[in-house]
Order: sequence, then C-alpha cells, then structure tokens
Amino acid sequence: MVINQLLNEGIESLCNKQYTNPQLEVRLILSRLLEVDKSYLYAYGDKEVPEEIIQLFRSWIQKRVAGYPLQYLLGTQEFMGMEFEVSEGVLIPRGDTEILVEYLLDYIRENFGDHEFTLLDIGIGSGAISLAIAKFCPNAKVYGVDFYDKPLAVAKRNLERLGLDNVSYFKGDLFSPFESGQWREYFNIVVSNPPYIPESDKKGLQSEVGEFEPESALFGGEDGLDFYRRITQESIGYLKKNGLLAYEIGYDQGDAVANIMIKEGFGDVIVMDDLENRNRVVVGKA
Repeated sequence: MVINQLLNEGIESLCNKQYTNPQLEVRLILSRLLEVDKSYLYAYGDKEVPEEIIQLFRSWIQKRVAGYPLQYLLGTQEFMGMEFEVSEGVLIPRGDTEILVEYLLDYIRENFGDHEFTLLDIGIGSGAISLAIAKFCPNAKVYGVDFYDKPLAVAKRNLERLGLDNVSYFKGDLFSPFESGQWREYFNIVVSNPPYIPESDKKGLQSEVGEFEPESALFGGEDGLDFYRRITQESIGYLKKNGLLAYEIGYDQGDAVANIMIKEGFGDVIVMDDLENRNRVVVGKA
C-alpha cells in the first residue's frame, strides 16, 4: 500500500467521527510514524509504506476514532510557539492558557523590566506555563510544584529539552514544599491553572477529555472551586506585598473566583475574558 492509499483510508475513518480536520490529523499521524515532515507525504504519495507502519497507523487511527487525544498519539503539543511533550496522565496544554501567559508576560515587562523576579506555578502539568515564562523572561526565577509523579517527570523532560537554567520543580501539595521560613513572602507572582470543572459536569465532557485526560487535573470539587479557595488562602503567606495571584478559570467562574480572592483580602481583582467573551483569567494583588 502506498502513502496516498493509506491516507485516504485514515481520512475515511475519521470523517465518520466528524472531527474538525481529519485530513490534517491523518497526515500528522502518518508523518509522525514515518518520521518525516508533512510535505514529504505530498511529494511522495506513491511511495510504498512498510507493513509494520501500516499496522501501527491503523491501530493509531482506531484509537483516534475511539476518542483518544491526538496529542497523546503524537506525544507533543504546541504552546506559545514551543513544542511540549505530553502523555497520558498529563493535562494537554490549550490555547486558552496562552491568554494567561500573555497577560503575565505583559505584567512582567511593565513591573520588572530586566530586574529579577520570582514566580511559582502550582500544578505544573507539562510545564507549559512555567517554562514559557522562563523562556521569555531570562530574569525570572521560576518554581513549580505538582502532586503527581507523571507530570513532574514530563515537565522535567520539557525543561531539559528547552535547556533552561532558571526553573526548579518540586513535588508536593500546593505550598507544602515551601513551608520553611525562607519562602515566606518570597514570590512576586503565584500562578495556577488548577482543576476547575465541577464534578456534576463530568458526564457532559467530550470523550477525549473526560475519558482520557487525568481526572486529577480536571475536577475541582462539587462546584469546581476547591483549589481556588485553598490556593488563595494559602498564598497570602508566600506572596510579597502587592504580589500577584493569577488564575486560569472556567468560562463562568469569574465572579465566584474574584469573590474568593476579595474575601481573602486581595485587591485590584480583575476578571478577563477570552476572544469569545468567556471568563478565562482572574488576577489580584496581595
């Protein structure tokens, strides 16, 4: 079987699932298996495909038909112009989170310029937020914490691949690695994209999210706000005076998260929307 025949077979299978861009997905899968650029598939459509690649391609297509995330199949996801390793057990970085990172980059430029500052990312996942900040801000001292071994391992590999030397990762529950006195009022910025989906929304999620991405990175208790309450309350002792607390939030959680922060004494609390006018980011100052 040649490349074009195999591509057509895969596209037909994915078209039945009504994915947004089955042609692109199939080309990404085959180019990944053949370890070639997508342009190779256009130039050499009549080239025979080895039998072992055909079988692997078909098994990957069937996984995708079943809703298995494309990013887990490919093992990567692009974020802020960088390629991040992702795998099962690690939340897939999304474009929505770039809104939070872009806000932070603007805030850093305006408030610190080239001066050193400290940032803590709670719940690092693949390392997308912390590594993007560290890459674009070499004057940053970036720290990250996660409760689970899998995201820590993946984030550390992403850190190594990017060759950054201004990032340190810790294992622990929120601020638990930073309980010694040296960390008190240490951070200029605390940022988190915590689990924020209400438990009641579990049944309504897309299968590729609800069935395959880690529940520990998705669900934030009965109302989705458990981690906002905990982080906001605990962050007060670790943020410097006027330090920034910044969150990604669910599309309708702006008022609720803002009220949590105000109740704990944060000021200058702002809710920001994404391009579709949905709540996406909340920030406030200690």
